[in-house]
Amino acid sequence: MNIAIIGYGKMGHEIEKICRERGHTIVCTIDMNEEDKFESDEFKSAQVAIEFSSPDSALNNYRRAFAANVPVVSGTTGWLDNIDEVKQACERDGQTFFYASNFSLGVNILFAVNKYLANIMNDFTEYNVHIEETHHIHKLDAPSGTAITIAEGILDSVERKKHWKLDKQDNNDDLQINSYRKDEVPGIHTIKYESEVDTIELTHDAKSRKGFALGAVVAAEFTAGKKGFLGMEDLLPF
Repeated sequence: MNIAIIGYGKMGHEIEKICRERGHTIVCTIDMNEEDKFESDEFKSAQVAIEFSSPDSALNNYRRAFAANVPVVSGTTGWLDNIDEVKQACERDGQTFFYASNFSLGVNILFAVNKYLANIMNDFTEYNVHIEETHHIHKLDAPSGTAITIAEGILDSVERKKHWKLDKQDNNDDLQINSYRKDEVPGIHTIKYESEVDTIELTHDAKSRKGFALGAVVAAEFTAGKKGFLGMEDLLPF
């Protein structure tokens, strides 16, 4: 399969390595200040583009890829205020877009367990819940998209929590998310339910970028030839 990579940093290089290991051809790589490549024949020959860039550049990357009729698989977070535009491009213009806040299989298992536990904990009001996430110092958005997905899973079930707040809890209705930036940490996410007598804790600790990159490539293989707005719920059996 012909694959383009948008965002050629550490994640882009890891994606390239896995693509080649799985027999795919990298037809184009696009990094900062290389926007002219979106109009190249090489980019237009891609069956799918995998995009990991920055919150500020992501939406324009999607627009440029759609203009070339190239489907996009994206793991960039921090741009979701504009998600309706992307969904409209899929519904109105027949574009294809696969989005996940985290492509790691382990994290998506955590998402499923988080929702299951939240449903149980709704009945145990003596427990307060909060989320902690730690990433490398280069990550620009906070909280992480993964932490927001975790928070949404809790808010759907735990009725005493109404909305998430970053690094604070103004009242008992708030679901606090603490964000930390440290060294080169790939990503640690923890959900804690605490009462006066005990703590229930779920943690996912990524050992490297490889799990994220592999998931993105698998998503690209799944996306090729499909239409519409897609996500991990379409790819995974749970």
